[in-house]
Amino acid sequence: MRRLIAGCAIALVLFTACNPQPKTEYAKYTNSALGSFDTLITLVAYTKTEAEFNGYFEQAKTRFAELHQLYDIYHNYEGINNLKTINDNAGVKPVQVAWEILDLIRLAKEWAYTGKGQTNIALGPVLAIWHEYRTEGLDDPDTAALPPRDLLLEAAKYTEIDDVIIDEEKSTVFLKDRRMKLDVGALAKGFATELVARELEAAGLKSGAIGAGGNIRTIGKPLDGIREKWGIGIQDPNSTLFSEDRNLDTLYVNDLSVVTSGDYQRYYYVDGQRYHHLINPATLMPAAYYRAVTVVAPDSGLADLLSTELFLLPYEESRKLADSLNDVEAMWVLPDGEVRITEGMKAMLRSHGATGKN
Repeated sequence: MRRLIAGCAIALVLFTACNPQPKTEYAKYTNSALGSFDTLITLVAYTKTEAEFNGYFEQAKTRFAELHQLYDIYHNYEGINNLKTINDNAGVKPVQVAWEILDLIRLAKEWAYTGKGQTNIALGPVLAIWHEYRTEGLDDPDTAALPPRDLLLEAAKYTEIDDVIIDEEKSTVFLKDRRMKLDVGALAKGFATELVARELEAAGLKSGAIGAGGNIRTIGKPLDGIREKWGIGIQDPNSTLFSEDRNLDTLYVNDLSVVTSGDYQRYYYVDGQRYHHLINPATLMPAAYYRAVTVVAPDSGLADLLSTELFLLPYEESRKLADSLNDVEAMWVLPDGEVRITEGMKAMLRSHGATGKN
C-alpha cells in the first residue's frame, strides 16, 4: 500500500508562486488528507479567510471519503450498498444504489457503446487476478509470478458490458452472471474529483485546485494578483522521489482537469521485468505502448477514463481517438522517452512557450 500511495501521489504536482505576492483580498491556503482512494487528497485554494478555506477543505475531505466508500470493491460499510455489494450479488439479485454509482456506471457503459475504445468496467474478473498476483509479488518478491494464461482466459469470459444491467426507475444495478465483477479503477477517482469540484463551486469556491493522486481539477484562476493560470507539473516517468527535478513539463490551465496514467504507479517485478496495473483487454496483459499518457479535458471523470483508454491503444489509434474528441488534449511518453502531443496542447505547455501570466 505504501508503494501505491507514493506512486500516485507524485504523478502530478501543483505549482504555486514562490515570489512575494501583492496584497489582494484573497490568501492562499493548502491542506491535505491521506486515505480516500488510497492516495493523498490535496486542496489548494484562494479564499478571503482561513475559516472559509477550512470549510471547503472539510467539505472536500468528507465527500471524498463518502465516494471512496461507494466506489470501493474490497470492503463493506454498514448501511451502504456500494460496488462490492453489487459484485457480491452478481447473478443473485439487483442492488439498489446511490445516484453517484448509477451515474458512474452509466458513463462507463455509454463510453463502451461508442465503440471507440477498450476501457471496460466489467473487466473485474481479470483485474482481480492481476491484483492478487501483484499483491503477492509485492509481499514476497522472491516468489513473484505472472497469472496463468488459462486462468485469465477463463475470467475473460465473464466481462461482457451488456451483462451489466441498470434499472433507472428502481435505481438498481445487476450483474447477470455470478462470476462477474465490476472494477471502476479507470475512472472512479477522476469521477469523484469532478463531483467534489462541482460541489465546491456550488458552495462558493472561486479559485482552487484539487489534487487526487494523478488527477488534478482546477477551479477558476489563481487569485494571487500575479498569475492568470494554474501551473500543473507533469511527472517524468523516469524520475524518482530523490530526483532533483521530477517534472517533464508544466501545463498551464484554468477550469480544466489534468489526469495521468502511467506504468510507474502500480506495478511489481517478475524475473526482473516490471508488470503494471493497466491491463489491455485484448491481450489480458499490461499494455506496453507508453510510459505515461496525460489527458487534459473539462471533466475529470472523462479525463481519467481517457487517460487509461489512450494508454491501452497503439499510438496511431490512440492519436486518432484523441484528435476526434472535442475539448480533449493529450501527451504520450513513449518507452524510449520520446514525447508526442496533440496540437492544442502546445499552447498549454511551458516547453512550447506557455506561461501562467497570460
